[in-house]
Amino acid sequence: MSTPPAIRAQELSKVYRRGTEQVRALDSVTFEIKAGEFVAVVGPSGAGKTTLLNLLGCLDSPSSGSLCIEGDETRGISERGLTRLRRERIGFVFQHFGLVPTLTVAENVGLPAVFARRRAGKQVDSLLRRVGLEHRRDHRPNQLSGGEMQRVAIARALINEPRLLLADEPTGNLDSGTGASVIQLLRDLHHEGLTVVVVTHNDLLAQQAQRRLRLVDGKLDIHA
Repeated sequence: MSTPPAIRAQELSKVYRRGTEQVRALDSVTFEIKAGEFVAVVGPSGAGKTTLLNLLGCLDSPSSGSLCIEGDETRGISERGLTRLRRERIGFVFQHFGLVPTLTVAENVGLPAVFARRRAGKQVDSLLRRVGLEHRRDHRPNQLSGGEMQRVAIARALINEPRLLLADEPTGNLDSGTGASVIQLLRDLHHEGLTVVVVTHNDLLAQQAQRRLRLVDGKLDIHA
């Protein structure tokens, strides 16, 4: 039996209301992303890239259209079911890291496992070795560089062993040298079989992807 795509979006739209005005942030977008694929979502600011990523991560609901994650239609899934889907199948990496300042590096990495009621001590250690931060396990985020914080965020995103990693401008707050190390880490994760979808303005990162989805004014640019 063939493996379903990691993501299948069909006529996916998102409309926001701003007073009496309707803002169509995403307009009838259709595409598939295969399991194990590395895809970059690119386009100008305001094109709908982050809106799309939020829909793919089930952090927001589409106004219309359908979205399947690994063959499962998300429409109609209860809020509890969506929480379970996010927790078990999807890892998230954000531009501003999203680390809890009062927790150590190790505690930040293990936090999603705590919410999932899983013991993950050895896995935390393994992931910190994976991102080269064993020696920082007892430090707090304010003691880290930007690149170190992003690597902690990536380790945290992997703690529940997701099959899909979604990253929103993962190099956006980093200098070019530090960003390069994060790009290499994402490449390595993809080569290990993880499906990776990144929203980025960074050409170097976009060039590492197998293909690009270009958004313009909420629509897919089919000529990109």
